[in-house]
Amino acid sequence: MTAADLKQLLERVQTWPEAAQDELVAVAKQIESELQANEYVATREELQNIDAALASIDGGDFASDAEVEAAFAKFRSR
Repeated sequence: MTAADLKQLLERVQTWPEAAQDELVAVAKQIESELQANEYVATREELQNIDAALASIDGGDFASDAEVEAAFAKFRSR
């Protein structure tokens, strides 16, 4: 993306609904923060998903070796 592309996009963004603009600003701030800190910071939702996955695993709910292999085979064929 060139500087001109970015400038044109930002001009179009001004016509977006306010909620969409707010979302873009939040994403851009997150990217900027990660670039400056050189460290990823998970969102609250991501942390909740991780906690739920760990609880599921602790409860014995996980894929069998055969299910894992089938999933990998599906994506390898693409």
